[in-house]
This record gives sequence, structure tokens and C-alpha cells, in this order.
Amino acid sequence: MGRMEGKVAVITGAGSGIGRASARLFAKEGAKVVAADVNEEGLGETVEAINSDGGTAMAKPTDVGSEEAVQALLQTAIDTYGDLDAIYANAGITGGHQPLAETTVDTFQEVLRVNLIGPFLAIKHGGTYMASKGKGSIVCTASVAGLRSNAGPMPYSASKAGVISLVQTGAYHLYGTGVRINAICPGLIETGMTRPVFDMARERGVLNKVGQLNPLSRYGHPEEIANMALFLASDDASYVNGQAIPVCGGLSAGHPFTRPGRS
Repeated sequence: MGRMEGKVAVITGAGSGIGRASARLFAKEGAKVVAADVNEEGLGETVEAINSDGGTAMAKPTDVGSEEAVQALLQTAIDTYGDLDAIYANAGITGGHQPLAETTVDTFQEVLRVNLIGPFLAIKHGGTYMASKGKGSIVCTASVAGLRSNAGPMPYSASKAGVISLVQTGAYHLYGTGVRINAICPGLIETGMTRPVFDMARERGVLNKVGQLNPLSRYGHPEEIANMALFLASDDASYVNGQAIPVCGGLSAGHPFTRPGRS
């Protein structure tokens, strides 16, 4: 039996990258998956891949920053598959990489709406349902950018710091209910969000230098984050709650440095 056998999971941002890898892994481990994203084409590709592999999944286009849309998403899972055991609130945006003086309030607000309000709504509505049955797991994607500076733009970093606070405070808001809430803090992962960095490195022939500041001296892959999401969503993590766990090759263990022999 898989680690998610008999469970129903909602995964946002499932149209590509970490969300797609997680949806496929959860389904492989036995979950019935409701995959959500604003990218309907990518979402369809994710669900098609899962069903082709013999898994069970359905697509639900969703704007995670809309309370009405999130309520509809979670209700779809309950109505279609009869329950809701896990939510991976993974959807997010960077908001771009503008200099501070050029960062607009509109950009800041949109990043917070998707990256922070989205997980809040998952915790609010998903946590309430799960609490009523005495169990459940909510996983949120934060970032090493939410732990320290220099890992992302200001709006993005602030939103991810907020996600870390959400899981810490949310765990106590759901005190005694049996519902667990945790966050993953990825380091540099090759996804659609980070594609410009990787494309530029490939064009310059310096892909081997991407991610070299962490002790593993490499960048990460979506599947490596999916593995942590699966662990936190499953009963294997039954005593893990209110935590923000870095999956970053060791980057967050120290401070940026110059590699030996480099100036």
C-alpha cells in the first residue's frame, strides 16, 4: 500500500513544477488528487499524466487568492471523492525582480494575495473541515527567502516569511484538533518560476554554477520537494506540526560565501 492510500488530497499550483511533481507522487502513493491551478493547459497535462499512470485525479481551475474559489475547490474534493485528508497549498508567484524603487503597491498586493492569502484560505477552510473529523494535514510552500534575505525579491520574500508564520500560528489555532500544518522552504529549484535563471545559465554555458553556494553545490529538482510534501502529508509525519522545513541543499544552514579558491 502507498503512503497516501485511501486519502484525498488537494494540490494547488499543480499545473507545473513542484505542484505537478507532487500531484503525480501523491497519486502514485494512492491518493485521489484534486489538482488546482490557474494554468488550465498545464493542469490538464498533469491530470492526464496521472490518469495515464493508473492514478486517480481531476482538474479544478482555481484562483487560490479568492475565498469563494478555494471554498469551491475544497468542496469539489469532498463531493467527488467523499473526504479531504490533505492539502498542499503550493501555488505561488514571484512578482518579478524589479528594483525596490520600481516595485509597485499593486505588485506587492498581488504577490501577497496569491502567496499568503492563498495558504491562509487553505488553512481556514481546509483546517475547519479537517478539525470536524479530528485529523488531517496541511502543507504550505514557503521558501528559504522567507527565512533570510538575498534569496528572492522583497514582495516574494515577505510573503514567504508570512507563510512560515501562518503554519506556526495556525498549528496553535487548531490546537487539540488533530490537524497538522507545516511548511516546506525550498532552495533554488528548477521550475517554471525560476526558468529565466536557468535559461540564462544555459545560454552562457554556466549551468554548473547554479546552486553552487549550498553545501551540496547544486540546484534542486521538483521531485525532491515533492518527496518532503508527501512525507508531511502522510501519517509518517504524524508528530510533525507547526514546522518550516528547509529543503535547500544546506543553503539555509549558513550564510553566502565564496567557494575556496574563488575570488
